[in-house]
This record gives sequence, structure tokens and C-alpha cells, in this order.
Amino acid sequence: MKLSTYKIILLCTLVLSLSNCTTTVIPLEEVTPILELVTYEKDVKTIMESHCTNCHINGGQASFLPLVNYTQVRNSAEFGNLIQRMNSTTNPMPSSGRLSAAILALIDKWEADGFLEN
Repeated sequence: MKLSTYKIILLCTLVLSLSNCTTTVIPLEEVTPILELVTYEKDVKTIMESHCTNCHINGGQASFLPLVNYTQVRNSAEFGNLIQRMNSTTNPMPSSGRLSAAILALIDKWEADGFLEN
């Protein structure tokens, strides 16, 4: 009986000490609010060309989902999971790494503004 009381006390001490561990919080990048309307032609097109079309083009590694023009990008953003994948912390697109907070804010604002073309 005495031995099991010590085991319980030891187990409780271990659980309490582990539950009080702290985690490191990685600060988020500060992003300046975007006040003007975001459009595909003015803002999103260059992001797609710089970060996406090297794979998402005919003959590319991800040619099954081309992201070359407004219609393709809008459809993937509005009806697919393009924006969710771009914002994902566990499985982001592009696969080379998550885009900067400023770029993600532009994409999110484009969605909020209604996926404007011009």
C-alpha cells in the first residue's frame, strides 16, 4: 500500500511538472492594412506568376490545375481550395514554403473585395 502511494505521488508530480511547460510563441509578421481595392491584374497576377505558374502551367508539375489566367485563378480561389492552401501552415502552397504575410494579406483582401479582375 505504501509503495503505491509513492507511485501515485510520483506520477502526479510528473504530470504537473510536464503540464506547466511553456511553449515558444512565434510572433506573426505585422502587415499594414490594405485600404485600396485588390484586383487580379494589378496585384494577384504577379504573385501567381512569381510563385505558382512554374508548376501550375501546361506541362508543369501541377498542370492538372493550371493557374495561368484570371478565370483559372478565380475559379480555384472561389470554388477550390487555393486560398486555404496558400494560408495553410501544415500543407502550404507553394510547396517551397509559405508565402509572406503581406502576400497572403493581398490574396485574402482580393477574396474580400470579390475577386475583382481589373
